Amino acid sequence: MSKKYTLALVLMAAGSSTRFTEGLPRSKRIKKQWLRIRDLPLWKKVVNEAKQCYEFDEIVICGEDSELFYMQNFCDQERLVCGGDSRAASLRSALKEVKSDYVFVSDVARCDLDKEVCFRLLDRFWEWDCSATYLPCADTVICKEASIPREELKLIQTPQISKTELIKKYLSMKDYTDESSAMLEHGAKVRFIPGSPRMQKVTFLHDLEILLRNGDDFLPPLEDVFVGNGIDIHGFEKGKEMWLGGVRIQSDMGFKAHSDGDVLLHAVIDALLGAIGAGDIGEWFPDNKEEFRGVDSKKLLIKVAEFVTSVGYEINNLDVSILAERPKITPYKDAIKNSLASLLDMPKYRINIKATTSEKMGFIGRGEGVCVMASVGVKFINWTKLKG
Repeated sequence: MSKKYTLALVLMAAGSSTRFTEGLPRSKRIKKQWLRIRDLPLWKKVVNEAKQCYEFDEIVICGEDSELFYMQNFCDQERLVCGGDSRAASLRSALKEVKSDYVFVSDVARCDLDKEVCFRLLDRFWEWDCSATYLPCADTVICKEASIPREELKLIQTPQISKTELIKKYLSMKDYTDESSAMLEHGAKVRFIPGSPRMQKVTFLHDLEILLRNGDDFLPPLEDVFVGNGIDIHGFEKGKEMWLGGVRIQSDMGFKAHSDGDVLLHAVIDALLGAIGAGDIGEWFPDNKEEFRGVDSKKLLIKVAEFVTSVGYEINNLDVSILAERPKITPYKDAIKNSLASLLDMPKYRINIKATTSEKMGFIGRGEGVCVMASVGVKFINWTKLKG
């Protein structure tokens, strides 16, 4: 293929996957872009397969703002940009990073790239302002009580290739659902080539049948268990409520902290983040930010747990060790276990709470504070068994 013109790959991988996760329990609400093929997230698999079709001059991935730091763990030469509220807004954001003459745009939802279609699309792409793939319409179509000749209809797919300067210009005027519609409206030279039924979009949970039909390319996730550890320590503060594991503890003092000081939940948060390689609690909730002053740590744990699930993991088990001379933990063990089971949407029998003292040694032995250590195991959500 000619390298007379430069070509960038842009993958649209943002989105909340609301329709895809509808009906799933909280502990299984994985975003479709994070479905794991062995250990690769779906968006990375699509990038790798597109790279097998062409030696792109640039690769730009459009993702959710809250996920960009985590996506970086999987990136080589790819550049990441923040998506917008719509596909058009996301593409505008990505195009700001593109310097190439042409741009090859695909959506992670069309995750089963047909390489033969891609090769046809790439063939002499520089001769058109836009090249798009389509499927013919096989059904009768009625619009406003009138029949439309189905042979005149095209069901447009991605990927599509567009002249960069033109698609930037047209998208600056208004939103379009795809590049070919923008090009056609402005009289650009558009080529349509036959697409593939394989490149159907994964939008709803039942669309996973698309992946299951092509099992050789979409193998189920690995069964590895990833372990994370967390530790947190807080001293006491008079005149403050004490919260431990999301449970109100009867005491004349609480924990000295920027937040509510729930030392147990903080340790669990760090364990979860450690298990998936997503940093630590200080990076997520800095103690120099006013928005986290006195914050309920249950809200922080739920936010982290939802993130863990959304990027492809479910919690396998949790083990907690509490080191304290005071308060006495045993009367609260069951309540703490129930609280954690509810917050993490996991079975109570997969949670263990242990308590011990430091035999009167050190600051804990002197009754000046509490230390909590947490260990958690997580595993990839097996999307082949998901049911709404």
